[in-house]
Amino acid sequence: MSRDGYELVDAYSTIETHESLTQWSREYCSRAIETYEFDVSLGSLDWEVSTRAKRRAAAVKTPQIDDATVGEPIDWASHSQTAPSSGDPPSCTISLSWRAFESFDRSEWTATLRHELVHVEQFQAYGTTDHGPAFKRRAEAVDAPVRVRRFSTPKYVLSCDGCGETVAHRYRDCKLVRQADSYRSSCCKSPLTCNKSDSVDS
Repeated sequence: MSRDGYELVDAYSTIETHESLTQWSREYCSRAIETYEFDVSLGSLDWEVSTRAKRRAAAVKTPQIDDATVGEPIDWASHSQTAPSSGDPPSCTISLSWRAFESFDRSEWTATLRHELVHVEQFQAYGTTDHGPAFKRRAEAVDAPVRVRRFSTPKYVLSCDGCGETVAHRYRDCKLVRQADSYRSSCCKSPLTCNKSDSVDS
């Protein structure tokens, strides 16, 4: 069993939808908060999945807080225009890249999530976040990268047998890759053909 409390074989390999990716990632983060002692309120955290991101694996979207500085604790009760009346931090959003998820293995994905949790922890404590010295120290402590790598070129290209148009990319083996000819394209309603990308070594 790994330090974060998950067996190596779990539902990660069966994720096929945005909803299941969000659910798995949320559940992982809940365990990581306990294991690595993150000071993070999950109740103030929203989730989304992006299919447009081409470089970043994930991102934390936060409201702009004027004069906030990493290292200087913020009193959310004094920020009534951005924070709830309870004095809890305002919501921020973890945006997950579907393409990165398809490119990363489980270990790299969970490390990415811990990276984002460091950003959330900083925002909830200070009203802002960055990749400065404090971030680097915290990332090292939770076994997360300071910079998450840009994800790779898709490994598989799926095209329409009818017109030859590229209709999908996949970064790893999945049901669509293995059973491409049982799917139909939206353009011609024809079977799909799956080929390895030219930029990927055989």
